[in-house]
Amino acid sequence: MHPVLFMICVAALVGAVLTAVHHAEIVAHHVGEPFGTLVLAVAVTVIEVALIVSLMLSGGAEAAALPRDTLYAAIMIICNGVVGVCLLIGGLKHHEQSFQIAGIGPALAALVALGTIVLVLPVFTTSSPGGTYTDPQLAFVALASLALWAVFVFVQTVRHRDYFLPAADAANEAVHAPPPPRGKAAVSGALLVVALAATVALAKLLSPSIEGAVAAASAPKAVVGIFIAMLVLLPETLAAVRAARANRLQTSMNLALGSALASIGLTVPAVVAAAVWLDLPLELGLQPKEMAMLAMTFIVSAITLSSGRTYLMQGAVHLVVFAAFLFLALVP
Repeated sequence: MHPVLFMICVAALVGAVLTAVHHAEIVAHHVGEPFGTLVLAVAVTVIEVALIVSLMLSGGAEAAALPRDTLYAAIMIICNGVVGVCLLIGGLKHHEQSFQIAGIGPALAALVALGTIVLVLPVFTTSSPGGTYTDPQLAFVALASLALWAVFVFVQTVRHRDYFLPAADAANEAVHAPPPPRGKAAVSGALLVVALAATVALAKLLSPSIEGAVAAASAPKAVVGIFIAMLVLLPETLAAVRAARANRLQTSMNLALGSALASIGLTVPAVVAAAVWLDLPLELGLQPKEMAMLAMTFIVSAITLSSGRTYLMQGAVHLVVFAAFLFLALVP
């Protein structure tokens, strides 16, 4: 791709992401919490699925590990990068922030369970070699992922919705401002879909250039998965950071963990269906280094989220783990 065209596409991509965040916030304000965070999480995950499956179809056997790399990168980016930035910025501006453990704790437990089943257990099963699952095992993993995500959504939006609501803040005008009218919210919902679709289209257009740069730099292929995850999660990241700055850490945590769960709960069934139906190779098991990083991430996250109160030290820890993830991905 010509350098000028590349820069134009990058600028358009940034504009699409900012547009998506703006319209997602309008929709979120109209439907209220926690439905607003769920809207953005599901919309972005659907786009992620479309991008991964399209790259699997075009890449063939060489793309067998792309879903694994993207899911692993998504968990690391969300649990370390997004959470770390939110905690650091929130801690710098507000000293201490709080959220409800009753909602966030079980969400983290579900993420640990799904992350282990999808990305770790394939290395230890004996029915198929080399970090892969057999078709029956893939079917079980897909159903388990979808079922656990569905239960989480039911708990978040129906049975225990109050566990995911931010504490009332009389000084926060954004929370208590009147919601936008139905017509404006409907238009923003449609424009959100358009902006997310444009984000994926531009990301796919830029992918060959990124893959070429990765190959030219002799960097691992896993970097492509990191690139996809970062692009897909950028709208949610910006929304989560803005919520943390506004002292609405509960919304930030809803976005972060909800996105991670949706990323697995919706992506895995779609990828498994495509792999089985189209007879595409699929490698899900992580390498030992990545398993160690995943385990450290889950342990640090459990410690951070155990008290319901955060300050900048926890954010710094998560960001150091995130920096280690990026560095070791480039220098394995």
